[in-house]
Amino acid sequence: MIRKFLITLCLCISGAGVAQAGAITIAALGDSLTQGYGLPPEDGFVPQLQSWLDDQGRDVTLINAGVSGDTTAGGLSRVAWTLTPEVDALIVALGGNDLLRGIAPETARANLDGILSAAEAQGVPVLLVGVAAPTNYGPDYKQAFDAIYPDLAQKHDALLFPAFLDPLLAAAPDRATAIRDFIQGDGIHPNAQGFAVIVAAIGPTVLDLIERAE
Repeated sequence: MIRKFLITLCLCISGAGVAQAGAITIAALGDSLTQGYGLPPEDGFVPQLQSWLDDQGRDVTLINAGVSGDTTAGGLSRVAWTLTPEVDALIVALGGNDLLRGIAPETARANLDGILSAAEAQGVPVLLVGVAAPTNYGPDYKQAFDAIYPDLAQKHDALLFPAFLDPLLAAAPDRATAIRDFIQGDGIHPNAQGFAVIVAAIGPTVLDLIERAE
């Protein structure tokens, strides 16, 4: 009886180890767009993406590492403790607050480069989510800022999703309709429906990230 008990115990431990090995943990390092500003917890980006992945039958746990108001500098300052041993992959969605503050593109580039370098040093694959710069800073600023994301994705062999909010524009006939249907009253942050559109668009790229992590 003791022998049978020990065999059963070993099998249970072995089975648990296999299940744990199959699970993937992804940290989403970002700002208020990642954090889910202005919405009930279940309606934000990370919870909706978690539900989407669950519907795909993927054994994935998402960690919401979004901090409202964070810049690329803030992301760089906390990437080390975001990349805990259980984190298998990283989504980086930063830069919007740099644009709001008019931070120099070369500064934002250096910060994002540092974040991707930290992930690369730990062998953690990255999905880099871009931000499209407005035109009010001039064409040179926009060109320099927009180039940050594809350049760094190529440098670090990261996956790239060109711009966080672009799916909202693609899902509406014009910008005014997109703002009316998908954006909260502040004119900046997506509502629950808007995040559903974004998740549906970015989801396949997150599946690619999971494959890299596996």
